[in-house]
Amino acid sequence: MPWKNRNGSAAEKAAIAESELSALFDDFANSSKTLLAVSGGPDSTALLVLAAKWRAKRGSGPKLVAATIDHRLRAASKNEAKMVAKLAAKLGIPHHTLVWSGKKPITGVQEAAREARFELFSGLAKEIGADLLMTAHTRDDQAETVLHRMGRGSGLGGLAGIRRVHKRGGIYLGRPFLELPKARLVATLKKLRIPFASDPTNRDTKYLRARLRKLAPVLAKEGIDAANLALMAKRLARANAALNRLADEAAFALRADAEAGRAFEVRGFFLMPEELSIRMLREAIDAEGIEGPAELAKVETLYDALVHAYRAGEGTKRTLAGALVTLSEAALIVAAAPPRKSASGKAKKARKP
Repeated sequence: MPWKNRNGSAAEKAAIAESELSALFDDFANSSKTLLAVSGGPDSTALLVLAAKWRAKRGSGPKLVAATIDHRLRAASKNEAKMVAKLAAKLGIPHHTLVWSGKKPITGVQEAAREARFELFSGLAKEIGADLLMTAHTRDDQAETVLHRMGRGSGLGGLAGIRRVHKRGGIYLGRPFLELPKARLVATLKKLRIPFASDPTNRDTKYLRARLRKLAPVLAKEGIDAANLALMAKRLARANAALNRLADEAAFALRADAEAGRAFEVRGFFLMPEELSIRMLREAIDAEGIEGPAELAKVETLYDALVHAYRAGEGTKRTLAGALVTLSEAALIVAAAPPRKSASGKAKKARKP
């Protein structure tokens, strides 16, 4: 169900015109081969159709390949994959059906399915030589993500929401529809008379995102609609990028000598604004540790402990996410923690997830 916006103008519900395709897709034209993630729902079906139209209109660009995952969670998923394969063939795009096999979790199934999707898609991308995985996330998805992360008390990075382009696990992810309302994609398919699947779990209120969608009309009346939530995310992303750059510059300016890991000059580190110091600390832990990424709340707790020790004129050693953080009079050092010992007394190597 598309999010309702307080400004329910006709433009918010209009089908996407061919003249808009360049603005949506040209940023991704340098990809040599793009894998399209297509579930068969309205958003991803529109992605398949519009990406094909863009490529044909342009006459150049990446080779397009589509893939669908049969999660084996619903009886209809097999036929939905066949429907996508049929449409892809009609558009002249190669298609793969991937299966999420094995035992499924009883709780947290949507989160597990999300991770399984990425693993399956990224695995296929590497296999076929695709350098870009394109997904159909919309402004509605951005709004839900921001609300979800607000409820979890996320930091600036989390509240910045989904990024249009970013790299994960050696592959770039692109989201051309991130600033478009879902209603426009639905309108596009209806205009073209292209069928799409409807996943009933999207309306099942035992799942958090479905409950957030149910709240959408109430929130929109107060101005908390998808457009404003997406705008907030965009502004926070801009602020987050600026803070990351300042933190990187500060880390370089305050670097100190160390036999291993990363070291910062102590006095300068604790004179920095708290936000920058925490970012420097977290980035160092993620780079040097072997169990990361470190949770923001745990990094904040560690930072508070370091501040307390520094003000008391005491040294301290703490471990977090496989990193050893050592505070001395001379420097704050972040290095890989030594291997932990098992019950048998043998060293156990921690592994990154």
